Amino acid sequence: MVRAAVSNASYIGLAFCIALSASIPAFSATKGLRATQRTSATKSGSGRILQSAFREKKIFKGKITADVASGEKFLLSGKYAEATDAFRKALNKNSKDSAALEGLGFALALQFKLDGADEQFSKALRLNGKDPMALIGKAFVQINRLQSSNMSIISQRQNLLAQAESECRSALQIDPQMPEAMSVLAMTLKEQGRYDEALQQLNKAIQIDPSYSMSYTQRGMIELLKGDTSSSESDFKQAISLRSSNSTAQYGLGKTYLAQGKVDDALKQLNTALSLNRNSAPTHIALGDCYRKQGNTVAAVKEYQQAISIKAENEAAYLGLADIREDRGDLELALSEVRSGLTLNPGSIELHKRAGDLALRLEKTDDAIREYTNALSMSPADTHAVEGLTQAYVIKAQKEATGAYFLSNNFDDAERMVQQAIKLNPNNMQLRLADAKIRAMSGADPIDLSTLGTPSNDAERISYAQAALAEFKYDVAAQQMNTVIANCPDAKQTFAVADIALMSRDLDSAEAAYKKAAGFPDGAARAQRGLSAVATARDKARQEYTLASDLASKKQLASGIDHFRTAAYQNPRMAEAHLGLADALKKFFSNRPAALREAALHYRAYISLSPNMPEKEKEKFEKKATGLTEKAFKIEQKQNRKGIK
Repeated sequence: MVRAAVSNASYIGLAFCIALSASIPAFSATKGLRATQRTSATKSGSGRILQSAFREKKIFKGKITADVASGEKFLLSGKYAEATDAFRKALNKNSKDSAALEGLGFALALQFKLDGADEQFSKALRLNGKDPMALIGKAFVQINRLQSSNMSIISQRQNLLAQAESECRSALQIDPQMPEAMSVLAMTLKEQGRYDEALQQLNKAIQIDPSYSMSYTQRGMIELLKGDTSSSESDFKQAISLRSSNSTAQYGLGKTYLAQGKVDDALKQLNTALSLNRNSAPTHIALGDCYRKQGNTVAAVKEYQQAISIKAENEAAYLGLADIREDRGDLELALSEVRSGLTLNPGSIELHKRAGDLALRLEKTDDAIREYTNALSMSPADTHAVEGLTQAYVIKAQKEATGAYFLSNNFDDAERMVQQAIKLNPNNMQLRLADAKIRAMSGADPIDLSTLGTPSNDAERISYAQAALAEFKYDVAAQQMNTVIANCPDAKQTFAVADIALMSRDLDSAEAAYKKAAGFPDGAARAQRGLSAVATARDKARQEYTLASDLASKKQLASGIDHFRTAAYQNPRMAEAHLGLADALKKFFSNRPAALREAALHYRAYISLSPNMPEKEKEKFEKKATGLTEKAFKIEQKQNRKGIK
């Protein structure tokens, strides 16, 4: 569809689509991925798209000068330097030639000379403040700035997107039926994660001009992000039918096939995309993902590294490399890959969360707390970060051998962050469960988990199980984890559940998950490593318990408590470790309320872990636990009265 914008010598819609399509591959979508392609100033990549797709089309409508007409021909053939010279020649003759200013702006933008391009669009707006194409040109420049590897530019991401959105909306106020403005606005909304709003704009653009290939491409990208692969496949195929050289649509179709499990089809499509645009980092990453699925990790590493060489701060490439290192059992190297990404992209929430996950599995709890805190500072309602932070504090408390579980001041910080997240997302069950876990470990009155509702998905079941473990409700935890393990459809998810269980020291669940994972293709080696880790934890717990018992028998209770605590941490389901710890705490801290309450908790844990205990014996230990709780209360009352006096 060919329309005039405002003046009789302005850009037409189809011409802008050409310029826009040259940069779109930089914003190809994988989850959490930002601008990932370095624009070339040569005819490779964007130039070939222009040359092959719209050789016969015109950019300007109405009466134009000979120099502008010459610049138009150069621009359409991908000769940006020659186009620049022609438009400058036109401006030397008439500095107020708006068509020449806009033509020069796009010629410079396509050479990634963004400051110069922005200057030309600003001059055009000074001549006509209501020129929608000049406004779109400025938005186009702001979006393309995000392709820079300059950390100063990266730190201004949100401001640049807000500015681009404002310019697009201004253009639409001038011309509400302008599909180009809708398409660029959709780009800015997508980059801000506002997918539904972006889809609304693209639907309008397609309704106005059904032949607008890039609108189908962008809509397909958002549908892919939302998991609607059927719709994305249809839109990418439509975009390709309109213009076969649309490398972004070719890439998107490859990503769609990959999401559908059609790896061979995905490889074919992605290689087609790469032949059209060799500098597309997202395409290299997608190829790496394909090779990983085929088990060709060497080829996958090569593709991820190629993506990094194009765009060094690309988070998806580092996450892919970390996946491969982790699959090989090298968690330290996986963490190193993620930290390399954070050096160049410190604002990546996904990288901070992944660093936290890996640090937690390596039991570097302080590092994990720092990474999750960084993620929450940027996204306070992030459920994964809250869960990770809670887990890190719990593990840290369990490992500390110098005091009761709930003596750590860190719980105040954890509780504050959890409450902030709940305030932002009050109906999130996982956040409520994280709060329950923190309360159980901090010595506050426990939350009745049954009041939080019934878990409706596996993520909630895992959180429920961990909260139940913190309250020593082992049967409840086992029921939830057994359901999760049974639901795991493939090796990747099964290993993920097994790793979480091992990290939580839920050794029975970890063992069951690793055994299931061993039955999947290529899962035996990693499963054996996991089972070995489970066995090591059990052995370590047994050794610590034996040492603790020996120390306690020799009246060396302080050291005995440390080792009983380590035994209970290594294997929380070891009943005798809880009993030994409870007895030692009761004797050594006979006048310390916090320690007495902790002893009561461990007596109750011992009862819970001994289902065959005679009823009379059970009553005896329950009476001990109740007596210790009452004694702790009386001591606190006495201490408070003395404090008042």
